[in-house]
Amino acid sequence: MSYQVRFTQGAKDDLVRLYNFLVEQDLEAARKALDAIRKGLELLQDFPFTCRKALPDNPLLREMIIPFGVSGYLVLFDIEDYKTVTILAVRHQREDDFY
Repeated sequence: MSYQVRFTQGAKDDLVRLYNFLVEQDLEAARKALDAIRKGLELLQDFPFTCRKALPDNPLLREMIIPFGVSGYLVLFDIEDYKTVTILAVRHQREDDFY
Protein backbone atom coordinates (compact mmCIF):
# COMPACT_ATOMS: atom_id res chain seq x y z
CA MET A 1 0.00 0.00 0.00
CA SER A 2 1.29 3.46 -0.84
CA TYR A 3 0.33 6.53 1.16
CA GLN A 4 0.07 10.01 -0.30
CA VAL A 5 2.32 12.37 1.66
CA ARG A 6 1.07 15.93 1.90
CA PHE A 7 2.27 18.98 3.83
CA THR A 8 0.47 21.57 5.92
CA GLN A 9 1.41 25.18 5.19
CA GLY A 10 3.23 25.25 8.52
CA ALA A 11 5.39 22.27 7.49
CA LYS A 12 6.20 23.94 4.17
CA ASP A 13 7.17 27.10 6.06
CA ASP A 14 9.38 25.00 8.35
CA LEU A 15 11.26 23.58 5.36
CA VAL A 16 11.82 27.05 3.90
CA ARG A 17 13.00 28.34 7.29
CA LEU A 18 15.41 25.43 7.78
CA TYR A 19 16.77 25.81 4.25
CA ASN A 20 17.22 29.57 4.60
CA PHE A 21 19.08 29.12 7.88
CA LEU A 22 21.55 26.68 6.32
CA VAL A 23 21.93 28.48 2.98
CA GLU A 24 23.33 31.52 4.79
CA GLN A 25 26.16 29.33 6.07
CA ASP A 26 26.69 26.72 3.37
CA LEU A 27 24.67 26.31 0.15
CA GLU A 28 25.85 22.74 -0.41
CA ALA A 29 24.90 21.73 3.15
CA ALA A 30 21.45 23.27 2.63
CA ARG A 31 20.94 21.22 -0.53
CA LYS A 32 22.15 18.04 1.18
CA ALA A 33 19.85 18.66 4.16
CA LEU A 34 16.80 18.99 1.91
CA ASP A 35 17.84 15.85 0.06
CA ALA A 36 18.17 13.95 3.36
CA ILE A 37 14.72 15.13 4.43
CA ARG A 38 13.23 14.17 1.05
CA LYS A 39 14.75 10.69 1.22
CA GLY A 40 13.55 10.25 4.79
CA LEU A 41 10.02 11.23 3.86
CA GLU A 42 9.96 8.65 1.07
CA LEU A 43 9.76 6.01 3.82
CA LEU A 44 6.37 7.42 4.84
CA GLN A 45 4.88 6.49 1.48
CA ASP A 46 5.10 2.82 2.42
CA PHE A 47 5.87 2.49 6.12
CA PRO A 48 4.47 5.33 8.26
CA PHE A 49 3.71 2.98 11.17
CA THR A 50 7.42 2.19 11.60
CA CYS A 51 7.98 5.64 13.11
CA ARG A 52 7.59 6.23 16.83
CA LYS A 53 4.41 7.52 18.43
CA ALA A 54 4.59 11.20 19.32
CA LEU A 55 2.01 10.92 22.11
CA PRO A 56 0.96 7.76 23.95
CA ASP A 57 -2.77 8.49 23.64
CA ASN A 58 -2.73 9.09 19.86
CA PRO A 59 -1.31 6.16 17.84
CA LEU A 60 -1.70 8.05 14.54
CA LEU A 61 0.41 11.08 15.53
CA ARG A 62 3.99 10.03 14.85
CA GLU A 63 7.45 11.47 14.53
CA MET A 64 10.36 10.51 12.35
CA ILE A 65 14.01 11.20 13.00
CA ILE A 66 16.04 12.01 9.90
CA PRO A 67 19.79 11.89 10.57
CA PHE A 68 21.93 14.66 9.10
CA GLY A 69 25.47 15.43 10.17
CA VAL A 70 25.99 15.16 13.92
CA SER A 71 22.28 15.67 14.63
CA GLY A 72 19.31 15.73 12.27
CA TYR A 73 15.70 16.64 11.80
CA LEU A 74 12.44 15.65 13.44
CA VAL A 75 9.28 15.37 11.38
CA LEU A 76 5.88 15.37 13.07
CA PHE A 77 3.14 13.75 11.01
CA ASP A 78 -0.39 12.39 11.22
CA ILE A 79 -1.61 9.20 9.58
CA GLU A 80 -5.00 10.52 8.53
CA ASP A 81 -6.43 7.40 6.92
CA TYR A 82 -5.37 4.30 5.03
CA LYS A 83 -3.92 6.36 2.18
CA THR A 84 -2.91 9.80 3.51
CA VAL A 85 -0.02 10.98 5.69
CA THR A 86 0.13 14.67 6.54
CA ILE A 87 3.39 16.33 7.56
CA LEU A 88 2.55 18.79 10.33
CA ALA A 89 5.95 20.23 11.25
CA VAL A 90 9.68 19.84 10.66
CA ARG A 91 12.29 20.85 13.21
CA HIS A 92 16.02 20.58 13.62
CA GLN A 93 16.78 18.32 16.58
CA ARG A 94 18.44 21.19 18.43
CA GLU A 95 15.35 23.41 18.19
CA ASP A 96 12.54 23.59 20.72
CA ASP A 97 10.13 20.68 20.76
CA PHE A 98 6.85 20.58 18.82
CA TYR A 99 4.66 20.77 21.91
